Amino acid sequence: MSAAVAAAAAAAAARVSSNRRSHYRSNQQAVNHQRWTPFFPPSPQPALLVPAFSRYESQKQRDWNAFVQYLKIHHPHLHLPQCSGVHVLEFLEGRYGDTKIHTQNCTFSVNRPEPPPPCSCPLNEAWSSLDGLVGRLLVAFEENVGQPEMNPFSARIVKLYLRKAKESEANARGHRL
Repeated sequence: MSAAVAAAAAAAAARVSSNRRSHYRSNQQAVNHQRWTPFFPPSPQPALLVPAFSRYESQKQRDWNAFVQYLKIHHPHLHLPQCSGVHVLEFLEGRYGDTKIHTQNCTFSVNRPEPPPPCSCPLNEAWSSLDGLVGRLLVAFEENVGQPEMNPFSARIVKLYLRKAKESEANARGHRL
């Protein structure tokens, strides 16, 4: 009986092998009869291309949208060309950052060997973040409104605010959380 099983298995294997060879030959003949043509992807149409924004452009757009939204909420009757440096300062002072500016009475302002307890000094936006924000908004204002001489982000009061923020951060040795 085992010889009969072995003979049946050998016959089945021979059939499978024969089927594979004939399948391979028929595929080869089909490939040989096809005409070879190179594949070139279609060139993109210039009108369909969507420019990808850089990180800077995305940040500028996000900051501009935040400023416009702030004006709509807090000064609904104000138009963008009427905006002044005071409105910019209100917007900047309403932002909370992660840099702790310690007051002179704070226990962190004195060098001590043991760590002091947590303090209640305010968290502010770092000067570098504020400076970058004002720079992006200055460019966005000129792009969207188009009046560089009326740009509130280049107002003297905004420049003084940035200078004061830089000095207070330097004097207080701001600790980043």
